[in-house]
Amino acid sequence: MDDQLASTARSTFGSIPGLAAGPPDLYPVGMGEPVDRGGQVLVVDDEEDKCELLKMALEQHGLRVTALTSARAALELVASQDFDVALTDIGMSEMSGLELCERMLGTRPDLIVVMVTGLGSLENVIAAMRSGAYDFVVKPVDPKLIGLTVGRAIKHRRLQDEVKRLREGAPAAGRHSLVGDSAPMRRVHDLIERLGSSDPSVLLSGESGTGKELIARAIHQSSGRPDGPFVAINCAAVPATLLESELFGHARGAFTDARAGRAGLFQRAHGGTLFLDEIGEMPLEMQPKLLRALQERVVRPVGADSEVPFDARIIAATNRDLESAVYDKTFREDLYYRINVVTIDLPPLRERGSDILALAQHFLARFAPRAGKEGISLSPQVAEKLLAYDWPGNVRELENSVERMVALARFSQLTIEDLPERIRAYRSDRFALLADAADEILSIDEIEKRYIQRALKLLDGNKTRAAELLGLNRRTLYRKLVRYDREDGAPRAGATRVQAAGAR
Repeated sequence: MDDQLASTARSTFGSIPGLAAGPPDLYPVGMGEPVDRGGQVLVVDDEEDKCELLKMALEQHGLRVTALTSARAALELVASQDFDVALTDIGMSEMSGLELCERMLGTRPDLIVVMVTGLGSLENVIAAMRSGAYDFVVKPVDPKLIGLTVGRAIKHRRLQDEVKRLREGAPAAGRHSLVGDSAPMRRVHDLIERLGSSDPSVLLSGESGTGKELIARAIHQSSGRPDGPFVAINCAAVPATLLESELFGHARGAFTDARAGRAGLFQRAHGGTLFLDEIGEMPLEMQPKLLRALQERVVRPVGADSEVPFDARIIAATNRDLESAVYDKTFREDLYYRINVVTIDLPPLRERGSDILALAQHFLARFAPRAGKEGISLSPQVAEKLLAYDWPGNVRELENSVERMVALARFSQLTIEDLPERIRAYRSDRFALLADAADEILSIDEIEKRYIQRALKLLDGNKTRAAELLGLNRRTLYRKLVRYDREDGAPRAGATRVQAAGAR
């Protein structure tokens, strides 16, 4: 089928109810994704030789294939056995593929049907999609293309099943009132539980929007002081001139308008937890005072003559690389080690796998009743887009996106059109190591450069963590970045600082 027909088909699908998103890309770009090995596929074609060829092509991709030359036999089998995908020819003598598709879906609504046609006409394409088909391929069938097409169909079935599972049992907050059970989050859960019997200072590090305050509250609730107060302050949101008074309190007459004394947050958190968010933004001149308070467990209110003891667990959080800040002399090393008794690195949303869908369903269950749209659900197409997106704003961005989608939704199921444009149009910037032409092959140095740059982007510029994950010495990574800046001819912010640091 030519590009013009594919383009026309896609635009036509957009006008068919329930197919606003259109079918998946007909011709994948690059190497494609690996087929879900072990998927169950039913092949139906009344020409025995073609039926066997399709079976052999799919089995080469590790799929379990049942091949039949009778449409009626296929209907009987589908009624008693579940398949992920059914691949059926359109033109069959016993029963047309379109009728077979409709009847199979009447028995198994969750079955994914892919049509095979030797007539690449737009009418056949539209008829196939109207009968409920997920995708189609045109004869002569390319073995690689059919593997990728069926692989996409199986992936769609898996997403469809996952969305259904989440909808039927909306992911209630699990352990510690946190949604998500991916491997990175299981490690976070484990650390929270292990911290429950003691009160060391904890540093939460991670990108903005990863839910650091939620984790801090979970630590507080699992500690030995869950009934005590949980007091939070964003160190970046309070002017430097007021931060000391906010933290330590002040005595009467300490400054203009101080008509009465006021307890600071350390005192208010007595018997509970004090959460210092964005501690990396704390002014340098405040850091020695904070350090002394943490070491001595006493605070001196502004303008007071005596100190006041406090008993509060300290949890700090930052989205900055504090090790680099210590190296740059913008954060005190002694304070860093005082707050960093235990570190919990919060994973970005893009590394949390199926947690993305669990969180999306959690937010959907929250926002739909508010908008008077109870019962609204995710579609597999939307789920696929959510999983593919990079989520630079992490959980906070996902929450805002779901709220927007619910507000704009017109149907009982969210569609691609309801997604924010940035998610709908997102394309990964991953690059392929394999190339189809000699002039496309990358040098080893260029691959290393792109890989390092990709790692830094994923880690929000955290050079210390990037060096650790890449297996590089931090100074080695800095030298490479300086070289890349010179080669690109456009120094990034901080390049001068890196050069100076490397010369020390």
